[in-house]
Amino acid sequence: MTLIKSISGIRGTIGGKVGDNLTPVDAVKFASAYGTWLKQNSKKENANSKLKVVVGRDARISGPMIHNLVVNTLVGLGIDVVDLGLSTTPTVEVAVPLEKADGGIILTASHNPKQWNALKLLNEKGEFLNGVEGEKILQIAEAEAFDFSTVDDLGEIFENDAYMDIHIDEVLNLPLVDIEAVKAAKFKVVVDGVNSSGGIIIPKLLELMGVEVVKLYCEPNGHFPHNPEPLKEHLTDISELVVKEKADLGVVVDPDVDRLAFICEDGEMFGEEYTLVACADFVLGKTPGNTVSNMSSSRALRDVTNAHKGIYEASAVGEVNVVELMKKNNAIIGGEGNGGIIYPELHYGRDSLVGVALFLTHLANKKMSVSALRASYPEYFMSKNKIELTPQIDVDTILVAMTEKYKNDSSTGSLSTIDGVKIDFAENWVHLRKSNTEPIIRIYTEAASQEKADALALRIIDEIKAVAGI
Repeated sequence: MTLIKSISGIRGTIGGKVGDNLTPVDAVKFASAYGTWLKQNSKKENANSKLKVVVGRDARISGPMIHNLVVNTLVGLGIDVVDLGLSTTPTVEVAVPLEKADGGIILTASHNPKQWNALKLLNEKGEFLNGVEGEKILQIAEAEAFDFSTVDDLGEIFENDAYMDIHIDEVLNLPLVDIEAVKAAKFKVVVDGVNSSGGIIIPKLLELMGVEVVKLYCEPNGHFPHNPEPLKEHLTDISELVVKEKADLGVVVDPDVDRLAFICEDGEMFGEEYTLVACADFVLGKTPGNTVSNMSSSRALRDVTNAHKGIYEASAVGEVNVVELMKKNNAIIGGEGNGGIIYPELHYGRDSLVGVALFLTHLANKKMSVSALRASYPEYFMSKNKIELTPQIDVDTILVAMTEKYKNDSSTGSLSTIDGVKIDFAENWVHLRKSNTEPIIRIYTEAASQEKADALALRIIDEIKAVAGI
């Protein structure tokens, strides 16, 4: 089964049987559930006034089909649609409050391969729904409790293709973004847009900042030239091109432009864990404050935050959890170690445009190479592993056993069960959690060397197998 229903939306592979894959019927069903939920929770004083939803999509091949189905389903529910067409996840998030809309839908499967697509659902603030809201939508979908509008009460479609430019303007107008400093630095940057909407919006942003742009895979045709997740093993082409072009750095985004990775001038990865670290270092240096990332993200953000006299806190994995804790902690920047930058000065959502603009301003101010900037940060190495689950493996029993084993262990600095089990030792940490999307246990470790991170992971895996009897 490749249809995954979760609190944040629905995603699956195109084609196949209804209920097993993301078919046209499933797209209509879940768009109907979302629209119905909006109508049930409308705060509009006039019951006759129409709701408004912003819809945008990435460039994947199935995008236009799913887009038309979703937009016209909302119209059938009597909801007006602001249709952004080809867009990005953060652009839709920015557009929702600017349009004073009641919600938003982004049609993207993020870093998943081309056969996938998804409906990501937003509230009136342009932020992802919380668990209670998402669960209610799933219940409405299951019951098929839809009530469509009569012919005189259908919604209308308002096309607006200006929002990528508006989003860029919003980023460039941020007080900490120094366009003149970046222009003076005369940067040359290679951009890998993985043939999606990032291939349009990132080069345009850079050019307005006075950057010389070399485009790689920037045609938004949905034919991803490599696995679209911005990991080292997928980025050999841009790494080689950065060196060949003698560029100052490379910029890589995923198809919906909410994950950001950098390539150093020597072709080496800056490290997607360090995208947030570098941006936070810059922001905290200008506007002291607190930070948040999730429990599976690098300890380097904690170190940088402490150096700036701020308070760092870690949330459960998931953007909605990061945002919730950022608000509680009054964090001025946060995000996830997968290259997701959340800068509340603009909006509470992962945004590669904000990351690029802050990073280039930081680099221009530092007057150093990207590799030198990376070397200035605490050096940590991560090991990311998983154990496939079988019906015989009881995940909860394993997590409880590991908690009991380490809660009174003298080597344990702190232990958290907010999201699986996170065990902090003096020199390293391990995070164990059940995946929300795959039948696996994730085992993430971090240490001062790759060898130590790998060794800790192997030790923990052996302990889990002993508990599980496998």
